[in-house]
Amino acid sequence: MMELQNDTFLRALNREATDYTPVWMMRQAGRYLPEYKATRKDAGSFMDLCRNAQFATDVTLQPLDRYPLLDASILFSDILTIPDAMGLGLSFEAGEGPRFAKVLQEEADIKKLAVPDMSDLQYVFNAVTSIRKALNGRVPLIGFSGSPWTLATYMVEGKGGTDFLNTKKMAYARPELLHHILETNAQTIIQYLNAQIEAGAQAVMIFDSWGGALSHHAYEEFSLNYMKKIIAGLTKQADGRKVPCVMFTKGGGLWLEAQAEAGADALGLDWTVDIGQARSRVGNQVALQGNLDPAILLSTPAAIEKEVARILASYGQGNGHVFNLGHGITQWTDPENAGAFLEAVRKHSLQYHQ
Repeated sequence: MMELQNDTFLRALNREATDYTPVWMMRQAGRYLPEYKATRKDAGSFMDLCRNAQFATDVTLQPLDRYPLLDASILFSDILTIPDAMGLGLSFEAGEGPRFAKVLQEEADIKKLAVPDMSDLQYVFNAVTSIRKALNGRVPLIGFSGSPWTLATYMVEGKGGTDFLNTKKMAYARPELLHHILETNAQTIIQYLNAQIEAGAQAVMIFDSWGGALSHHAYEEFSLNYMKKIIAGLTKQADGRKVPCVMFTKGGGLWLEAQAEAGADALGLDWTVDIGQARSRVGNQVALQGNLDPAILLSTPAAIEKEVARILASYGQGNGHVFNLGHGITQWTDPENAGAFLEAVRKHSLQYHQ
């Protein structure tokens, strides 16, 4: 593997000095890019795109080719590859999002759930290695997984974006069943992320997309505790350097202090949190990643630049900030506005790294 030409992102995660604030975008390879739409059409379906290493490599590099100011790439895949490998039958319906053929609501089905053979996820690791080689040291490659809780909501509900009533009912009425799902997910994710690191991922991120739907005490019991277990089990060094871990709970701003003690190197923030206040709350324990509202990219370059400057000023002088969106870039974003966002970060962040 080629030596990194730009390690600004990794240094920021380690709270080391950088010349500017590095930036990447969650879901930066996606439907807002016409080149992505063309490649997905060629692939035939979303999962065919994920399962083909060359297609996954092509779409991962597309935003880097369009936007030279990006400081990181992220594996093109999906958080639901794990429950699919567990035999739940993942499919993506046009306009409806992910669906599972089987759901985990019966006790017998839940008790059968086991860690899958990692060979069933080999296509993901093949994509990691292919992307890393194609990057040729341009920027670091991020591997990722969903959190145990977030995966469990899809596995119990059968789809995303629900009110999670079946999952919450299980949490309160039969917590031992939910804990079995969560423990199985956690052990799977440890193996999954470590295999991504072995294949070439230089940082990893845990997406707790639905952790914010939990009550205060339920978040600790059913989400945070399992992410702590994963972080403790991760490979910490590869290629002679540290492999940082980012933990992101959407809607989790209430629990930053507890998150900062979970062992991750950085916390992702959504747009509901003031990043300066977040920095005061966590001190020097972790780096922070975020946190522009992705909806702002639907506005104008001037509005985008103003908000970028405000967030940078709120974080203030010093290191440990990776600029990002507060969640994934929306498919309706004008690619020109995404470019304006990246340019604004570079332009306005220089003054905070003197």
